[in-house]
Amino acid sequence: MPEAELLFSETSQYLKSEDVAQLRNAYLFGQGAHSGQFRKSGEPYISHPLAVARILGKLHLDAPTLTAALLHDVVEDTDISKAEISERFGEPVAELVDGVSKLTKIEFQTQEEAQAENFRKMLLAMARDVRVILIKLADRLHNMRTLDVMNHEKQRRIARETLEIYAPIAHRLGLNNIYQELQELGFRYSYPMRYKVLVKATKAARGNRREVVGKILDAINLKLKEVGLDAEVTGREKHLYSIYMKMVDKHLSFSEVLDIYGFRVIVKDIPSCYVALGMLHSLYKPIPGKFKDYIAIPKNNGYQSLHSTLLGPFGIPIEMQIRTAEMHRIAENGVASHWLYKSSDDDFNDLHPETSQWLQSLVEALSGSTDSLEFLEHLKIDLFPGDVYVFTPQGKILTLPRGSTAVDFAYAVHSDVGNCCVAAKINGENAPLRTLLKTGDRVEIVTAPYAKPNPSWLSYVATGRARSHIRYFLKNIQYDESVKLGERMLNQALLSFNINPDTINEAQWEKLVRDSGVKSKDELLAEMALGKQFPAVVAKRLTMPLESVSSEQTAGPITILGTEGLTVQFAKCCRPIPGDAIVGMIKKDHGLVIHAHDCAVIANSQKSSENYLDVAWGKDVARTFEASIKVTAVNKQGVLARVAAEIAKAESNIDDIAMESDGDYTRMRFILQVNNRHHLAQILRSLRRIKDVARISRIKS
Repeated sequence: MPEAELLFSETSQYLKSEDVAQLRNAYLFGQGAHSGQFRKSGEPYISHPLAVARILGKLHLDAPTLTAALLHDVVEDTDISKAEISERFGEPVAELVDGVSKLTKIEFQTQEEAQAENFRKMLLAMARDVRVILIKLADRLHNMRTLDVMNHEKQRRIARETLEIYAPIAHRLGLNNIYQELQELGFRYSYPMRYKVLVKATKAARGNRREVVGKILDAINLKLKEVGLDAEVTGREKHLYSIYMKMVDKHLSFSEVLDIYGFRVIVKDIPSCYVALGMLHSLYKPIPGKFKDYIAIPKNNGYQSLHSTLLGPFGIPIEMQIRTAEMHRIAENGVASHWLYKSSDDDFNDLHPETSQWLQSLVEALSGSTDSLEFLEHLKIDLFPGDVYVFTPQGKILTLPRGSTAVDFAYAVHSDVGNCCVAAKINGENAPLRTLLKTGDRVEIVTAPYAKPNPSWLSYVATGRARSHIRYFLKNIQYDESVKLGERMLNQALLSFNINPDTINEAQWEKLVRDSGVKSKDELLAEMALGKQFPAVVAKRLTMPLESVSSEQTAGPITILGTEGLTVQFAKCCRPIPGDAIVGMIKKDHGLVIHAHDCAVIANSQKSSENYLDVAWGKDVARTFEASIKVTAVNKQGVLARVAAEIAKAESNIDDIAMESDGDYTRMRFILQVNNRHHLAQILRSLRRIKDVARISRIKS
């Protein structure tokens, strides 16, 4: 039977006759639109959307979804418009097709940026209607099934993308069968030689262990029948990719991965799950720490089951899963199980609450990030969750990725709680905000009305939600600062080319903004301050051709006042202070970083490079700076107290201290708060007056 007739036959089992007729129309329309187009394999192009529709038909998806699957490439690959699809097949189908289509009409600087923006658009459409991602996953699955016609480089790129993005999304949505097949195919094309070796090894192991597996199955069935438990017991071989990842993560050889088989017990109701668990624990000894109750605490995607690893005959670990038939249906089909047995009144986005929450978090990340690559980073973080379950003070359970901190917890509760958090209590005890959370922790967040997110939080938060909200808040705060600094940087660059900044007119700015792909002049200036655009390059593009300025005007250094906020940072390697000769280095996403002129970190760099700027201290710098000093003193009782007292007398605070002793002498390293070089010199003179101080110096690298 032709592929198209198979689709119509299969879908007629659950769709109305008029819906099947619509599929026939869509197939004929797509066939005509793709006429003359062929896949790399030589097959007519229509064979691909047809295969995608059949994959979704097996999940019993509705007629609009299957229609969109048949048409999902016509907007991208033919002259057919979204409006034409809407007119012929309805607005819902047109929206689904548009959500799946790539952004082919926008030019991007890199392949990575283009791919990130494609994901951004697709996932925004998915958050409105989850059927978009179901079509995209089926599309990717068929492409992976036919990947052997591509060259090796393209195979590896597509396979890596599948393992990093598509397979985890399928897992997050509970589409277990699609998830596992995407993983297997991704592994096969990412590491073809390793895949072949493992295929050969598992075939050999399967023959050696077939008898053992049969004995285990018989023993389990017999034990369950003894207590009158009606259950379906099946053995299953672990997938190659999960075996491979276990070998990599635990540094094991294949022969050391004993549990390549698992067993599944399906019973009628939840009480029977726990009865079956007790019976199996009496049959084979459970391995401590290897039991997980996903019935009491389901996974994010709605998955429920009891997991236990038992020590079977000959010391072979046996992985057991115990669940009801309903749980098994959800485990295999995830969000798609909603359509398998749905009623006509069901809302297509009436999903598991945790899945809806995740989709909502995607919308928040999208709205909080204007950078597609940054959004893709958030997505990847959230696609690899662990199993950390923590409690709010009210007893509500929150699921967070492994490695989450108290800050992640605060943002999981609410963005306002995260933005205003100042401290945490974990299990009733005060704890730093960077404390890693463990399953079972009871967490309480302390907030203050005027508190703000700290940029350092970005170095340890684990969730995309927290990272997105922190960056969004910081960007809003530093935007005005960035615009002002960017303007100063551009003016300096213009003067270095003998161009008067006042001669730049609005028409030149409008052309530059349009050519740069930014929304406004202010956005371009802010990007310069953050290192995303180089002032010298912008100045050249902006000024061709202009008359030179008079000879009296020269490019002076940018004045540093210390009040620029987050757009100007002071390097930790050399800790420059007012009075030091300084140089500015533009660092992408960090803005302008100020170094001491003799800093060892930049000693070998070209000062004339376009990412370096001439900077100088302003006359009235009204803030304190960090300075690092080293004090060597005779190892006597009370010497640290005398040194600290002199520092306090000199009106300086100690931020940090480290000490080491070799018997006769103690070496102390201090990080102090000072106003300028003159203030630091006063402190050093005061310390030299202490009798037991043998040597003192400033540390600049």
